[in-house]
Amino acid sequence: MAKTETDGATTYFDGAWVDGSPFVARANSHALWMASTVFDGARAFDGVAPDLDRHCARVIESATAMGLRPTHTAAEIEALAWEGIRRFPPATGLYICPMFFAEKGFIEPDPESTRFALALYAAPLPAGEGFSACLSSFRRPAPDMAPTNAKAACLYPNIARALREARERGFESAVVLDPEHNVAEFAFMNLFAVKDGVVATPAVNGTFLNGITRRRVIGLLREAGVHVAERPIAFAELLEADELFCTGNYAKVAPCRRLEDREYAAGPVFESARSLYFDFAHSG
Repeated sequence: MAKTETDGATTYFDGAWVDGSPFVARANSHALWMASTVFDGARAFDGVAPDLDRHCARVIESATAMGLRPTHTAAEIEALAWEGIRRFPPATGLYICPMFFAEKGFIEPDPESTRFALALYAAPLPAGEGFSACLSSFRRPAPDMAPTNAKAACLYPNIARALREARERGFESAVVLDPEHNVAEFAFMNLFAVKDGVVATPAVNGTFLNGITRRRVIGLLREAGVHVAERPIAFAELLEADELFCTGNYAKVAPCRRLEDREYAAGPVFESARSLYFDFAHSG
């Protein structure tokens, strides 16, 4: 049966679809007390799900990096995601979250106990009006400090404290530095700065995920003739930029309107990036 607009969520677990968000872990599940959970996030809207295949592939990569043994292939997850999408009214804005976690193990997860769940819930795309940010006192960990090569749940408390700090100061997000004190990203979104029409984004160095939407936008801008440099960026450069914007699965492409005391317009490069991305997305 198709879901109604008010149902809100559906979950695939143990071989069946369940309305809502069911309980999937026990009190002593390894995932709860040893954080052996990985996930990914994709989007569906207007009847399309851009780069869904890449998100499904990445959750497999994350699971492997965390010592889990995926129980489904990327193609199987993608097919299930489309089943889930069809359980909602057409064109519903959705967040799609496949995840793997371990049920057993002590410290190290038992790969044979890996379980899978796929959650979809209604989440309209933000309007892209923008957000404010400040410099966080917390930094992203280096690859030898944390499993930064996975989209792992254990990394998100660090993101959460950066956001909490920012919101206590009256901002909506934060710029987070890497261990070398270069810019890594916004709290949970990849960062782009524009100066004199040239786009700069932090070079991938293992401290943050090389986002799927990030890579897509870089490619689209370059195809459109915009110069995009992937390089180390100092925080001071952001305060001198003409435009700042982010990419990420939740909002896709959104402008930063204020960083600390500096205000920015949603400029032409951002507008081009957003337009190019959604043209790509709606192309199917």
